[in-house]
This record gives sequence, structure tokens and C-alpha cells, in this order.
Amino acid sequence: MSTTTSDDFFKSNVLGHPAGLFVLFFTEMWERFSYYGMRVLLVLFLTSAITGFNPGWAWDRKAALALYGTYTALVYITPIIGGWLADNKIGYRMAVVYGAVVMTLGHLFMAFETETFLYLGIFCLIIGNGLFKPNMTSIISHMYKNHPEKKDGAFTLFYMGVNAGAFLGILLCGTLGEKYGWSWGFGLAGIFMFLGMLQFYFAQPLFGAIGDKPKQEFEVGEEDPTKLLEEGETKLNHFTFVDRILMYLSGALGVLYVINDPLYEISKMKGMTPINLFPFSVNIPFVGELTGQNFAVIIALIAFLYLITTRISRYSKVVRDRMIAVGIFAFFTVFFWASFEQAGGSMNIFAKDYTNRILAGNFALIFKIVNTLIYIVPLAIISWVLAKLFTNSFKIIPLSNVILASSFVIIWGIVLWLLYKEFIQDKTEIPATWFNILNSLFIISFAPLFSKWWESKYNPSAAVKYGLGLILLGIGFGFLAFGAKGIPQGAMTAAVSIMWLVFAYLFHTLGELCLSPVGLSYVSKLVPGRMIALMFGVWYIAIAIGNKLAGKMGGMIDEITTKYSMSQFFLIFTLIPIGVGLLAMLLNPLLKKLMHGVR
Repeated sequence: MSTTTSDDFFKSNVLGHPAGLFVLFFTEMWERFSYYGMRVLLVLFLTSAITGFNPGWAWDRKAALALYGTYTALVYITPIIGGWLADNKIGYRMAVVYGAVVMTLGHLFMAFETETFLYLGIFCLIIGNGLFKPNMTSIISHMYKNHPEKKDGAFTLFYMGVNAGAFLGILLCGTLGEKYGWSWGFGLAGIFMFLGMLQFYFAQPLFGAIGDKPKQEFEVGEEDPTKLLEEGETKLNHFTFVDRILMYLSGALGVLYVINDPLYEISKMKGMTPINLFPFSVNIPFVGELTGQNFAVIIALIAFLYLITTRISRYSKVVRDRMIAVGIFAFFTVFFWASFEQAGGSMNIFAKDYTNRILAGNFALIFKIVNTLIYIVPLAIISWVLAKLFTNSFKIIPLSNVILASSFVIIWGIVLWLLYKEFIQDKTEIPATWFNILNSLFIISFAPLFSKWWESKYNPSAAVKYGLGLILLGIGFGFLAFGAKGIPQGAMTAAVSIMWLVFAYLFHTLGELCLSPVGLSYVSKLVPGRMIALMFGVWYIAIAIGNKLAGKMGGMIDEITTKYSMSQFFLIFTLIPIGVGLLAMLLNPLLKKLMHGVR
């Protein structure tokens, strides 16, 4: 086994950081390429007409968004299991490799465009993501163990890779899938996931022993007994038998509900006897009759809240208060993601069916020029980073570098071909998926400004950041509500201006920059080391609940627009985030008190 230490990584320097960081940068970039490339296509593919030049499956929107919500929810639940497996069984590096291979198979299956392969593909993507997602950041944390002063810069560069992957995946998979065939979009995502895995696998010499298979193994939910007591602990806070029962009960019921929802909606849509994993109802005094599904959700929620409450209560006042603060932030997080994740669902539908995306004359020419710059400039910057890595690490990992360089040759070829096809046409039809890239572009544009703000004397408290994030998100939906006010009640198509989607994505991104980077940072600051795995789990569960709610609420688009209007549908996502954001700001004094000086 190699005895490489974290200090050795800085011998291969790229832009002031180890070459290994940029291997992770590109590996994560390809994974985000595949995830966002598939995510942006799924609902459009399912809901597109069964006839035409690029036929879809003509599913109703409620069933499609139920499946979308389940998929995006489960990709935030499985990392809890994947992180534990890597920590205690297989190691970070092999978890990444196995995850990438399984996701590659998932994209391959989806490219067949049959129902069996669709479900099998989504299953593989969920499992693969669970193995992959938590372990990239774990490798970075270990690489910078002796260089904490450089960790912030490392994660900043790493998350640029995240956004680069999202940008390229949406742009290329979305355009190919929507304009040339869904299989091309799904397949392209798989090709680059596979190349990303090979690039990472053959770069192993850069990582030494970091991410190897662990020597010690612990039970699920158990803490490492070698860790020291944290502040506020008088004894080790082990998981009790009751804790374990509550953990498994709430987890099992929650996952069954998430799976049951699309099963029920899809079978009902097809005119079959509805499939229901909870085929019973319960009559509760003063409440009334509850379906088995809703009853299961309530039991899961009660069990989960009781588990968290009883574990938190075993700590001293300061530690207990800080973890209560994390719980409150997690509560707000649910509302944020329930609205923000409309991007891959109802906002995609709005872009496809209700937005005027056809440009002609000078407007078409201007879009072609802007779109060319959007393609070329970020790709040129990423290619420059690749050249730096190539120069500094080719002697150590030649095959990895050749695979990575080959990937970019393919990317450049696809980009130039797409731009050529666009320029030879008189009219331009903007793909509905194109609007999703605005989030990544706005993040890259505004992240440095927000970073400066957070480092200045005007840096607001966590509660104010959360409040601002939710209010800005609500304002974004306000633009859509205003832009949609001319759409007739119950209309299935319209042609509103593209500017409303542009403004919506701008304010959604500003909201994300206020809220999203703050959450995990405060979990790590407020939670004792021995509870951090559980609380990160709580955090991911909050995001998963938000994602499932996004699919559930987005699936009501037809029902609400038929009964009321499209404007009122988006007004729901305007008023709720703004109201919750104002509540977060009102709770600022309480949260400051609960955090006991942590900023």
C-alpha cells in the first residue's frame, strides 16, 4: 500500500492545487453532465406527443412529475447509504468507480426508450448516484487534511466543475435529445459518465492511500468508538435499540411512499387497476379518513421526529440548542427545494408548451451570436484547465489524461456541429431545455460577488441568508405568474415571452447563492463530530422531501390551471417561499441564541 500523505499531493501543482483535485474536478464534471443531462430530458420525453418528428410517450403531467419527484428525492437519500458503505466497507475511491459504472448502465438502459429499461435505468442512476455523490467530497477533505487554509479554495474550484458539468450536460444532452432524438440525449450522458469513470480509475497513482478500503468496520448507525467525546458530551451517545427501530421504520415507510406515488399515478394513467402498496384507509377521530399512503407518511414523520428529538435531548444545552438550529434550517430547506426543483418539472413544461421559442430575423441572429459565446467561452476555459492538468500530470497518469483529452475532442466536435446546424437555418427554435443552463451561467457570474459579500463586514446572519434566498426564489416565480396572466384558463399551449423565464432563473439563482452553500456549512459548524453523519443524513432527507414535494406540487399544474389559471399556479410558488422567508428572518434572534456564537 502507498504511504502517500496529503502533503505529497502538492508536489504536482496545478493553479496552486494538487493535480488530484483537478482529476476530481473533471470526474465530478462528467457525473453532473450525466445527471443534469438526463434530469432536463426526463419530463419532456415522458410528456411529449406520441407522434411527430421526435415522439415521446404522451404521459399525463401528473404521472410524469410523480416519477420525476421520486427520482430526484431518492438521489438524495441513497448517498446516506453510499457514504456509510464507503466509510466502513469499500473505501471512497472504489465507491466512486462502482457508482460511475452503475450510472453508465442506467443511461444505457434509458437510451433504449422502453418502459422496462426506463425503470431499470432510473434504478441504476439512483443506486450509482448514492455510491458516487458523497465520496468525491470525502476524498477532497482527506487530501486537504493538513492544509485547511486551502480547503475553501479547493471546494470553490471543485464546485466550478459541478456547474461546468451541469452546464454542458443540459446544453448538449438537452439539445441533442430534444432536437435529434431522446436516445441521443440519454446515450450521450452515459458515454461521458463512462469516460469520466475511466479517467478517474487510471488516475489512482495520484491519490496514494487516500480513499482506500477502511481497516475498521462499524454497524449501520453506530459511531466510531475511537473518537473522543465532544463538547457537551459526558458519555458516548450510542444508538439504542429503540433508536434503531425508529430509524428503520421511518426510513422504510418513507422510501415505500416515494416509490408508491409514481406506481399509483402511472398505473391509474394507463387505465389499469391502480397499484397501491398501502391498500387500506384509517379513520382517525377529529381528523377523518386517511388513505394508507398518507397514514404511512404521518407514522414515518412521527417516528423520525421522535428519533431526532430523543437523540438531541441527550446532549448538554449548548450542543442541543445548536442541533435544534440545524433542524430549523432543515425545515426551511424543504420549502426551498420544493419550489426550486420546479426547474426540471413544471418550468420545463412551461418552456416547452407555453413560451414563444421561435426567433426570426435580427432576433434570431442575436441569439445565434449569444448562444455561440455561451457554448465556446466556458468550454474554452475548461479546456485551458485541462491543458494545465495535462502538462503537470501526464508523466504520472498518461492514460487518464489521454482519455480526458479524447472526451474533450468529442465535446468540441459536437459543439461545432450543433453551432453549424444552427447558423445555416433562417429561423431559430430555442430548445425548451436551453433555459436550464441559465442557472449555471448565473452561478458562475454572480458567485464571486456573493463570496465577497459573505467575507465583508456586511455578511448577514444565517437566518437572514435563508430568508433572502427564499424571498428571491419567490420573486422569480412572481415573474412567471405575471408573465402567465394572459394565458387562458385551462389552456394547454401558449406563446409568452422568453424574458419571464430568464428573469425567473436569474432570481432563483440569486436565491440559491444565498441559501444553498450555507446549509451544509452550518451543519459542519454546529453539530458535534459524533453526530455529524446523522445530521448530514437529516439534511439530505430534508432535500429529498423537498424534491418529492416539487414533483407532487408540480404534478398539480393541469388541475390548477384548469380550475384557476397558470398564473395562479405559479403564484403558489411565489407566496409560499416569500412567506417562509419572512418567517426565517423573524426567527433570526431565536436562531442566533440557539447557535451560541457560531457564525
